[in-house]
Amino acid sequence: MLCYNGKLSFFCFIAAGLIAILPEVLLRLEFNVFQEYFNNIWFTHLFQYGFLNILVLLAFRDFAYQVAVRAVLLGYAFGIGIIVSFVAPSSWQMFGVYITIMAIFHYTEFLSIAWINPSTLSIDSFILNHSIAYGVAACSSWIEFVIERHYYSAMKESSFISYFGLVLCICGEVLRKLAMFTAKHNFNHIVQSEKMDSHELITYGVYRICRHPSYVGWFYWSIGTQLILQNPVCFLAYTGVSWKFFHDRILIEEITLLNFFGQDYVEYQKKVSTGLPYISGYKLNL
Repeated sequence: MLCYNGKLSFFCFIAAGLIAILPEVLLRLEFNVFQEYFNNIWFTHLFQYGFLNILVLLAFRDFAYQVAVRAVLLGYAFGIGIIVSFVAPSSWQMFGVYITIMAIFHYTEFLSIAWINPSTLSIDSFILNHSIAYGVAACSSWIEFVIERHYYSAMKESSFISYFGLVLCICGEVLRKLAMFTAKHNFNHIVQSEKMDSHELITYGVYRICRHPSYVGWFYWSIGTQLILQNPVCFLAYTGVSWKFFHDRILIEEITLLNFFGQDYVEYQKKVSTGLPYISGYKLNL
């Protein structure tokens, strides 16, 4: 059952997305009410987004406000991404797809936790502030896209590479969310250091395919975003940095899992791989 903050976030995300798309829909229907007030459509969006934030500020307080303002941000970004994907110049359209993919990923991270493990729900569940490195990586990909588009605009036209990246993102997203919903209350964005009575070793569903399906999904989603943007430099950088991040993360997590589940986890390791290339995890030397 979705908790209150999950429902609130869903309402804000959907409402913001629809409002973001509204001006474009009205213009397509030749209902030019926005043009009567604004000469620039992007100023319309700034006005709408600002107005939404004022409404959220007036309507909510404390944690509910923090949830609502982030859901509005992601929902509006989702709507803008849809618009750019369809009506922007062709060399910008895949950037719109990228924005949409990013908004969906971050919002559904929060929504999934709100559904499967609401007791651990926090603002960090959006993972918007995952780390400084994560923010730098995102900004770097935007900068590369803009520079390459400026000098080689044809390079950013949709192609087999960008569509393959989209498929990779979708598959990675689906795998990660399947992992979360399979693990249910056992899933947490933070590696747990103490075993709770409710913790159990999950070896069924997507966990029969690989030991860390949520990381596998995130890894391929990450590099897929750079294929969508057709960013060769960031594609290589994302691949290397993501591999190193998950290599280290899995080592730490498997030490914990071995402490939690002992021989049961050792047997599980023997049967199922981590799912990531050249990452074997932590093995006990018995």
